[in-house]
Amino acid sequence: MAAVAVGLPWGASALGRWLVVADPLEPARAVAVLSGRVPFRAMEAATLYRDGLAPEVWLTNEVRTAEELALDHLGVTVFRREVYNREALERLGVKREAIRLLDDRIRNTADEVRVIAAALRRAGGDRVIIVTSKVHSRRVRATWAALVGNSPRAVVRYPREEPYAGGHWWLNTRDALDVSREVFGLMNVWAGFPVQPDRPRG
Repeated sequence: MAAVAVGLPWGASALGRWLVVADPLEPARAVAVLSGRVPFRAMEAATLYRDGLAPEVWLTNEVRTAEELALDHLGVTVFRREVYNREALERLGVKREAIRLLDDRIRNTADEVRVIAAALRRAGGDRVIIVTSKVHSRRVRATWAALVGNSPRAVVRYPREEPYAGGHWWLNTRDALDVSREVFGLMNVWAGFPVQPDRPRG
């Protein structure tokens, strides 16, 4: 019992830290900001852009959710995440003409990886820097490896300023939900993506 009492927190803490990965930075064709966690991902992308690591910042384009469609039907203005990301990027020094919204709509991480890889190939690039959340970084790396491989290459990074308590993630709801989602998400990647997202209209 004592061993279990000591081992469980240690193992949980190790899991929370294991989910976080970051590849060495290299110059790339673009910095791609994955959808979600506004504005932290955009903030990191702006830093990478200002440091001269890429000439463009790419934003992914989410499908419209059922909630957004319902609000639209009611005549309520809905501001999409890419709108906030674009404004954050511009306020942080990214030139408007350097920000590109990728055309294809995405539903999940696998879609984002496919869309970014296709855009990179069309642009003639061999490397992209992908900015995602800390807890999401390992799954993004695994998804790229599973769907794209080593060519073109993805450099996975996370926002340094994003809050995440990897060492004791089970103490707050947000981190606990994130870790649970990432564990199941990784299992889905390793199993060959048997679980697919819903396909809302719009």
